[in-house]
Amino acid sequence: MISCMNCIIIDDEPLALELLEDNIRMVDSLELVAGCQSAAQAMQVLQQQQVDLIFCDIQMPGISGLQFVKSLTQKPLIIFVTAYEEFALDGFELDVVDYLLKPVAVERFLKACNKALAIFEQAKRSTETESEKKRKYIFLYADYNLIKVNHDDITYIEGLKDYVKIYLKSSPKAIISRVTIKSLESQLPVNDFFRIHKSYIVNLEHVHSIRKGRIKIADAEIPFSDSYKDTITRMTGKFS
Repeated sequence: MISCMNCIIIDDEPLALELLEDNIRMVDSLELVAGCQSAAQAMQVLQQQQVDLIFCDIQMPGISGLQFVKSLTQKPLIIFVTAYEEFALDGFELDVVDYLLKPVAVERFLKACNKALAIFEQAKRSTETESEKKRKYIFLYADYNLIKVNHDDITYIEGLKDYVKIYLKSSPKAIISRVTIKSLESQLPVNDFFRIHKSYIVNLEHVHSIRKGRIKIADAEIPFSDSYKDTITRMTGKFS
């Protein structure tokens, strides 16, 4: 699913605002929050709305675009849109996404938007990964109870149609929970748990060895299918 970025425009020229608004409406990944004719107006919007991307002119009465961006403590992604080429170096020193010269060709505008979206989605994935790392457990329904299971206690998971059996390091008795293996897989950290068969997920922490289509975990040997060889490569860093 493509992310959607909230964006604003800052430009003191009404025609420039209108042209940028038309371009933004062509891009599915952009949601225009406001068109501002001064840095002061933009600051008010930033205090009230979540803004991910700013299209900003440089030469404006009062506070210039460069001054405005320098003043931001929590800076959204910035694309400068200006008629003045000589400010390009100053702009890129502020670590902006792109620097567009008026009049902006549509294809050049779209290229800048795609670049911003790639940066935005990468940052979003990094944030999700950090959140995933912080949460080290899941809750599952089993035996009419909601049970907390620590990630590092899970050795492997076996899927049985609408149920799963979760094998634990701390207990000889597996937990049986009414949930699909696909649903459970989506709740587990992707760097620790690997689907190696349509019916099995393994915790890399507890893998002892891999040989001839089998993975050794504790006192169990789990099959992996040929269709999951890419997963084995990703898991081990070695080509099978």
